[in-house]
Amino acid sequence: MNKLKSQIAVTYSFKTVRNQAIIKGALLILGIILMQACQNSPKHNTSQVQDEEHPNITKLKSQNAEFIPEIIKLNEKVYVAVGYDGSNASMVIGEQGVVIIDALRALGAAEKVAEEFRNITDKPVEALIYTHGHLDHTGGTSAFIGNNKDVKIIAREGFKDELEEHSPVEPILKQRNIRQFGRDLPAKDIINRGVAPGITPTDRAGKGYIAPNLTFQDSITLNLAGIDIELHAADGETNDELFVWIPDLKTLFTGDNYYKSFPNLYAIRGSQYRDVKSWGESIQKMSTYPVEYLVPGHTRPVSGKTLVHSNLKNYSTAILSVYQQTIDAMNKGYTLQQTVDSVRLADSLIEQPNLQEFYGSVPWGVRSIFLHYVGWFDGNPTNLYPLSSSQEAKHMVELAGGEEKMFHKLSQALEKSDYQWGLELADYLLKTDYEKVKVTKVKIALLRALAAEQINAPARNYYLSYSYELEKSLEKSAL
Repeated sequence: MNKLKSQIAVTYSFKTVRNQAIIKGALLILGIILMQACQNSPKHNTSQVQDEEHPNITKLKSQNAEFIPEIIKLNEKVYVAVGYDGSNASMVIGEQGVVIIDALRALGAAEKVAEEFRNITDKPVEALIYTHGHLDHTGGTSAFIGNNKDVKIIAREGFKDELEEHSPVEPILKQRNIRQFGRDLPAKDIINRGVAPGITPTDRAGKGYIAPNLTFQDSITLNLAGIDIELHAADGETNDELFVWIPDLKTLFTGDNYYKSFPNLYAIRGSQYRDVKSWGESIQKMSTYPVEYLVPGHTRPVSGKTLVHSNLKNYSTAILSVYQQTIDAMNKGYTLQQTVDSVRLADSLIEQPNLQEFYGSVPWGVRSIFLHYVGWFDGNPTNLYPLSSSQEAKHMVELAGGEEKMFHKLSQALEKSDYQWGLELADYLLKTDYEKVKVTKVKIALLRALAAEQINAPARNYYLSYSYELEKSLEKSAL
């Protein structure tokens, strides 16, 4: 019923407004269809309940408001381009010229933003600052500076050193990146990426990148375009991250150390360790400045000294709390899973709008910290030489009373919405020779059921992406 209403509402919204007779006719048809639908619906329709949107998906959809394309004027000198690509680009206007902070990913998108900026001022670009080395902040540089060799391009030392293109496991990182961001998902399944639109431009992605010609280690103060600008090293999402502080404008540019979501302390696509303690301390340092305008690397800017300070304060508190709780649990001898189970945000933080787990996840951060400090062994001697996955599966199937009984339990897990347990049972059966097609189909259903409950965009995208990969493998095997 709810689907029917939404479909009619969408159709109706596109045909409104000019002709009152059409409106009345549409309303009459709507009434008839709804009446028929109600008459044909059983009083206790369980499928209707299942079709209702999960509250987490509703929340995730609300995050789309952060990515509406707009050039936002923060004050007379600072403009922020939001929603044109996966990240933000900013312009600071000085007396002699302008300073650009971050350059988007796709050159095509950067060209559009550069044109919008030039409509605001025709002053030349004197400097461009990279807050860190990720491609979505560096790929469109040439759109802003053209062939001008005199433009200062500024970054931290060690810029881009940790990126996946330098990794010996680049192929699998790329595949996991595609899943995390849902790059191959059909349009009907796309919501957003947590801190970015669900679909971002691909027009000459990365083709405008220009390497820095000025780097620094810890901090530096420069006069750029007649403006005194402070740059501070700030390890966090990357180890080449910096933040930009402009005292006269009371404006802070955080890079990707802050955005409107619980931070992505660990990226499920795979990455080097993100120094969680340093990340929290970097935000803590930012919160000591008299900031009135906060410009994140993703999502919309925040204005107002009180709101900015509270957002930075709860962000650093949340990060450092996760870190300290994890360390404390480890020192009590907890295993990895016990540590994950024990760490949670305080009630005062859980409902904060800027700490919803749209992009990062507390348990993922805990796992990352644990493995960083002690490696793969969690302290339980059972896990020193565990059974192979196939041996474990064999024993679990026997314990369940055979493959048929385990498949029955698998089916029950799906029916009872015990989706995670169902996935684990499916994986046991897939390591046997039992009805791989039938088990894979159930696993696909479980992955999609889990996706339908996720507030976390990377998790949702990964579940869905993997389900489509399994579906394609079944289609190939059937040929």
